[in-house]
Amino acid sequence: MKKIALFASGSGSNAENIIHYFKDSDAVEVTLILTNNASAGVIERGKRLDIPVVVFSRNNFSKSDTVIRLLKNNETDWIILAGFLWLVPENLIRAFPGRIINIHPALLPKYGGKGMWGHHVHEAVVNNCESESGITIHHVNEHYDEGEIIFQATCPLTQEDTADSVAQKVHELEYRYFPAVIEAEILRN
Repeated sequence: MKKIALFASGSGSNAENIIHYFKDSDAVEVTLILTNNASAGVIERGKRLDIPVVVFSRNNFSKSDTVIRLLKNNETDWIILAGFLWLVPENLIRAFPGRIINIHPALLPKYGGKGMWGHHVHEAVVNNCESESGITIHHVNEHYDEGEIIFQATCPLTQEDTADSVAQKVHELEYRYFPAVIEAEILRN
């Protein structure tokens, strides 16, 4: 059984979708949620779904091995970033080489990098009159949104689309594909 830890900074809708997906799996289980935001909605979701949640500080994440020790003590095999906004430090990447996956709400390499998350991405897509958007699921390296791409899915856009309607289309892709791509990547390795 492969154990995954979910990292999230916000409401946790992707985290909940992943938890439901693996609920009855014989191969993968979600055993832990970590967040850098003490008021994140993912905390309540974790409690409701009976998944332990740990809130950590920037120092514990970036300047010490506290988070790594927690993950190792939990026998974590994979880390999934499900709406997590901080840059992952090199020590964590070294501790889980090739086993950290992120989802980005655009078609990388476009609209990636620091500050490009959520509505910021969707507004940029609309402002640039893109004809499509989508999701990118990728491995994490030491740079924002530059890890090896595992999977992309697209959705068509029209001139009538707003940042909110693009967000809705992208969320549908996230919920549809992210858990299955995680599962395939874990089972492949």
